[in-house]
Amino acid sequence: MPDDHVFNVLFLCMANSARSLMAESILNRLGHGHFKAYSAGIAPSGAVHPETTKLLAGLNYDVSGLRSKSWTEFTGPDAPHFDFVFTVCDDAAEETCPVLPGEPWRRMSAHWGIPDPKLANGTATELSFAFADAYRLLHRRIAIFVALPLRSLDRLALQEHLKEIGQTTVAAQAQTLAG
Repeated sequence: MPDDHVFNVLFLCMANSARSLMAESILNRLGHGHFKAYSAGIAPSGAVHPETTKLLAGLNYDVSGLRSKSWTEFTGPDAPHFDFVFTVCDDAAEETCPVLPGEPWRRMSAHWGIPDPKLANGTATELSFAFADAYRLLHRRIAIFVALPLRSLDRLALQEHLKEIGQTTVAAQAQTLAG
């Protein structure tokens, strides 16, 4: 693969109103010039969750182009070819993760389950914390992904790395950051 190849990445979840949009924003910032991120949902809500917008805008992300969209936008002949597809649904909450049709052997994929912050109960502060927690977990996983030597890993090693990133927990991330 040429050094100037930009990898297309799709983040999928259910509603495309929080987690996948956060991931799209994070990767477009951290991987600028090397990655182009997109996001979609299997049952899009049709709106970006206000807490997602508040969080990302507060972290100086451009939120003007964020919108909730269906995965079907990425199935047509003019859709980008995806090098990577990550699901961010919370299988621990028995949330159904979408499967992108097409040619799965042409792309790498992994499940990076993130609890849905929209389901947090409690005060406005607790809701904000749930969104911030989802953001931190996504940011850490994406930072690890961006740091991978993609061009020098064989397909099997890369797939294993992607799987390991998805198993990274908040506690493991804190331990990694501490030392």
